[in-house]
Amino acid sequence: MSEKKRFNIKPFRAHVPMDRTVASQTWEALANAIDEIYNRNASQLSFEELYRNAYNLVLHKHGTLLYEGVSDKLSSHLLATVERVAEVPDSSLLEEISKTWKEHQITMIMVRDILMYMDRTYIKQQRRRPIYELGLHLFRITVWDHPRIQPRVTELLLSTIASERAGLLTDDRSLLKNNLGMLLELGQADSSNVYERDFESLFLGTTQEFYRVESMDYLSKTTATDYVTRAAKRLEEEKERSGALALPISTESPLQRIIQTELIERHAKTIVDMENSGFASLLKDDTKLEEMKNVYNLFLRVPSSVDFLRDALSERIKADGKSLISDQEKGAADAPAFVKGVLSMRSRYEKIVDVSFRGEKKTRKRMKEAFEDFLNTDARAASCLALYVDEKLRIGLKGATEEAVNEEIQNIITVFRYLSDKDVFESFYKQHLAKRLLSGKTVGDDAERAMVSQLKAECGYQFTSKLEGMFNDMRISSDMRDAYKQHKRHQETQAAAAEPTSNKPLDIEVDVLTNGYWPSQKVPPCTLPTQVQDAIKKFSDFYLEKHSGRKLSWQTSAGSADLKATFGSEPNYRRHELIVSTYQMCILLLFNEKETLTLGEIRSETQIPDQELRRHLISLCTPKNRILRKGSKGRGITSDQDTFTFNSEYTSKSKRVRIPLVKESSVKKGDNAGGGGAGGGAVANRVPLVVEEDRRHLVEASLVRIMKARKTLHHNDLIAEVTKQLSVRFTPAPQFIKKRIESLIEREYLERTKRDYRVYQYVA
Repeated sequence: MSEKKRFNIKPFRAHVPMDRTVASQTWEALANAIDEIYNRNASQLSFEELYRNAYNLVLHKHGTLLYEGVSDKLSSHLLATVERVAEVPDSSLLEEISKTWKEHQITMIMVRDILMYMDRTYIKQQRRRPIYELGLHLFRITVWDHPRIQPRVTELLLSTIASERAGLLTDDRSLLKNNLGMLLELGQADSSNVYERDFESLFLGTTQEFYRVESMDYLSKTTATDYVTRAAKRLEEEKERSGALALPISTESPLQRIIQTELIERHAKTIVDMENSGFASLLKDDTKLEEMKNVYNLFLRVPSSVDFLRDALSERIKADGKSLISDQEKGAADAPAFVKGVLSMRSRYEKIVDVSFRGEKKTRKRMKEAFEDFLNTDARAASCLALYVDEKLRIGLKGATEEAVNEEIQNIITVFRYLSDKDVFESFYKQHLAKRLLSGKTVGDDAERAMVSQLKAECGYQFTSKLEGMFNDMRISSDMRDAYKQHKRHQETQAAAAEPTSNKPLDIEVDVLTNGYWPSQKVPPCTLPTQVQDAIKKFSDFYLEKHSGRKLSWQTSAGSADLKATFGSEPNYRRHELIVSTYQMCILLLFNEKETLTLGEIRSETQIPDQELRRHLISLCTPKNRILRKGSKGRGITSDQDTFTFNSEYTSKSKRVRIPLVKESSVKKGDNAGGGGAGGGAVANRVPLVVEEDRRHLVEASLVRIMKARKTLHHNDLIAEVTKQLSVRFTPAPQFIKKRIESLIEREYLERTKRDYRVYQYVA
């Protein structure tokens, strides 16, 4: 058996506290070590031993002795330092203070490492400053706040930055960065706001003054474009400097705001309005896209300033638009030229918005509003656009590719979107479409239908229902003509068998139109020649036999005829086929009976309205197509006694001769001629009466529809809803809606409530 081991339990050692004498000796060793650190002899020290000494002092409740001793020792060294630094000349002060600060930081890091245990225990228990922060605090109150240091360093920092801005210094910025870093760290250590108090406020103030003076001086001596380049460069310089000096965001943000205010916001209007070089002037030249983009990029730093650019763009568009309208009013530009001008303007300003404004949505909206503003001053734009479309779909797009046709239609729709009087456009468009379809003068059915399809996509089915009805009528009429030709051929065959010598009847081609789809022509029918009346009767009998219960109303103001005319005397006859209007046919056939007729006689025989009669007679007397000779001199027709004689000497190189109608403007007012005929080329600047009438019905229908659904509604809400519903066709004025409300109240569709005069209710 092994022997049992014995365990001896010794008593605990009695705790022997460190007395004051030993504590003082320990502190003296630590104090000497701090002196050596200050003297840059730290390599000779044993940091482990020093740490243990500091640990023992704190452990034996001598932390206060240690803390206050360190504070006094640091203060004494800093007092010696400040006396030396205060005597350094300005030329070396920034460098010296930077060097002193770095040495102090190194010292405090070493001291902090030695006293780490005190930081973890005593400092927290007693709520004293940590050793490193204590060193920063003492440096601030002893060195930085010295009257011979702080004012001088601040002044040197500001003057150095000012010299940089003036381009006089290109030296290394490390001194500036180190000094500013010192201020930031000093302030953060004890929440004393040293940086803000002693540098930032002065720096921002001097910056504001510098750029206020410079901007005013530079702007007075140079162009707006040069100023913009300079301002952008200054902003980038300041941003780069802020980064190089490691300025805090709390300084960089207000610094940028100050510079933006002084360089941009304060002079924004001047930059826009400056003569010859301002943004408003640049807008006149579409080759200055980059210069305008530079202005926009600069102003974008102050978003509120961009409004000046948008305003300038809007005013420029309105001015150009008014110039186009003025040219159109003076007759310097016809309707198609006006629309081409608008499209050219839009293309130009679209490019400016895309490039110079970088496609900004707000600017695009302002551009749209500016176009709407000048295009909706009256109904002129709507009628001009209708004439432009008429020209394009008659001859302008002949032979064009499908892609070119679609592109042109998109351009037309672009202008159409700007119009608030879309119903006015519809009225004129319908008149021109009717003429194209009835005369066969159209570039093609596909182009016509593509145009209507786009209008339908923009405004809905109701807007184009009548236009589509017109196409349907033309299709049905074509089928009807084919059926009538077969019917007539059968009758002619029977007639020829019964009476071989009978004359061939007059050929007639009829378009049967639905009254509600086509523009109403409230023109009394003229007296047609007997042969034509016979042909009309035969067609009427054929049509009404197939469609009983319908009524045919013949529009003699429309249509055309082919006449075979013989000129000259035997044996030198000249035969021509004249393509004329129905009215011209009626006039010319009268000269088979008499060689000379007066205006009064022709009117009496034909019953053609006076205005149209004069216009058609003048068309037959033009120098190019002088079928008739006018007895009186001059272009006009002076009285009912003016004579017209058949011109047997007329000749033409062409076998088939089309006799065009002169414009209504060619008929003098003295001849009792008035405006208003469709196709004359005149541009209306007032809403046509038929459109006004349609608007009354549309507004009333909208009012009843809304009130029937809502039962009771306040006046303002009712106005708003009606405007919203009808905006796809036109924008009714509140006063116009109010009149229609009054009319409905009188007719007992609506009534005012007793409790509130401005609230309406529907009368069931």
